[in-house]
Amino acid sequence: MSEKQYHVLVLCTGNSARSILGEVLFNMLGKGRFIAYSAGSKPAGRVNPFALELLQQQGFSTEGLRSKSWDEFTVPGAPEFDFIFTVCDNAAGETCPIWPGKPATAHWGIPDPAAVTGDDATKRAAFRKASEQLAKRIQLFMSLPIDKLDKLTLKEKLAEIGRTED
Repeated sequence: MSEKQYHVLVLCTGNSARSILGEVLFNMLGKGRFIAYSAGSKPAGRVNPFALELLQQQGFSTEGLRSKSWDEFTVPGAPEFDFIFTVCDNAAGETCPIWPGKPATAHWGIPDPAAVTGDDATKRAAFRKASEQLAKRIQLFMSLPIDKLDKLTLKEKLAEIGRTED
């Protein structure tokens, strides 16, 4: 019997940096067990070049990545999500669409690397840090016995992971 596949949506306002990193990390670290997407409430319209550069340096494919609205995932035929994670404080406070299937949700706030000022080395370091924070949280999440936890315990574990520091 094969393991259940879980569908994940990673949300951020602009869908240009953190949520894009989360989408790729979930897909790569999940090795087919997790199918991830990302979206934003007010998409920037492009993926941040530093996010693309970092992902390529880490050996991840960036093909097909784009900044998109969460509205794309509210139409008939869109994936039904098991989990939805917000990774920026703005998106956590926004009124989200009603998601079919009542997915488990959590806020995993990560400082915005795209807001960092300074030279390119400083910006690259901020993107690396955001990626490392997301990867750590995703790995903690993937180590949970998801199918054995009741909804309340799972919700508590997701919130706990969201409070995980470096």
